[in-house]
Amino acid sequence: MQRRSRGINIGLLLLLSQIFHVGIDNIPPVTLATLALNIWLFLNPLKPLLSACLSVEKCYQQKDWQRLLLSPLHHADDWHLYFNMASMLWKGIKLERRLGSKWFAYIIATFSVLTGVVYLLLEFALAEFMNEPNLKRNCAVGFSGVLFALKVLNNHYCPGGFVSVLGCPVPSRFACWAELLAIHFLSPGTSFAGHLAGILVGLMYTCGPLKKIMKTCAGIFPSNTGYPRQQYYFNNTGYSGYQGYFPYSGPEYYDVPRNYDMYTAGLSEEEQLERALRASLSDPGTGRNSPPPYGFRLSPEEEMRRRRLHRFDSQ
Repeated sequence: MQRRSRGINIGLLLLLSQIFHVGIDNIPPVTLATLALNIWLFLNPLKPLLSACLSVEKCYQQKDWQRLLLSPLHHADDWHLYFNMASMLWKGIKLERRLGSKWFAYIIATFSVLTGVVYLLLEFALAEFMNEPNLKRNCAVGFSGVLFALKVLNNHYCPGGFVSVLGCPVPSRFACWAELLAIHFLSPGTSFAGHLAGILVGLMYTCGPLKKIMKTCAGIFPSNTGYPRQQYYFNNTGYSGYQGYFPYSGPEYYDVPRNYDMYTAGLSEEEQLERALRASLSDPGTGRNSPPPYGFRLSPEEEMRRRRLHRFDSQ
């Protein structure tokens, strides 16, 4: 693993351009703090990459457990930072507004540590199974393991539909696995075990006991604490609605057809990234109060649909 260069960080400039194009006021607080922390540590790393990366040899054998906290927050170069944080931007906007800021912060902290632990277990098991001690020296760094876990959550809360992976439509529930294979074959230097660890942690939360354990450890605050008056729910008809929060009575459901994708103009994550990238390269900038939210340019039909939904919600 080489030290990043000190030249012009085009990836960092592009990331900052995209953040300001979306609008800082439109980014939820925990997502914004995560972006800021990763950018700050890229510019002012706590330790050199070789002293921050995660490996079985350094953590388990040499007992350097602080790497579990350092490795997700350090990146190899500016493009590594850009792709990870651009993905974090869109996942954070969707998930934090759905789960609430406190619970989302809890998820980020838990996933950051747990993906590292699972990565170490995978590398150790693979080294023992294949009788390859060198695998214990593989050193991983970056936030991508956490992002794969968040992608599992995003697909869980927004099921159905297809995403494009290398130009091929893939059902969203299989998108993580398809992207895992695609990234591994297109970029052999990436950490397959690190990305796989993220998927496994995401599945532990959505299909396993992790969410229940986290709620037990958290104690009193529910997963929608950040937005106590409104929580989205989905049913198998593709419609959604509001769940009101009433501290002195039971929950009350309103059967209101609502498209949660209005926050992202109905675009998939890949389409959002592509549109934001084009806009950040060509658009001179928009004012703070300029519609639509989150930095997207909508077609006339999409803009009309967004306004109809906005009028409907305000009634």
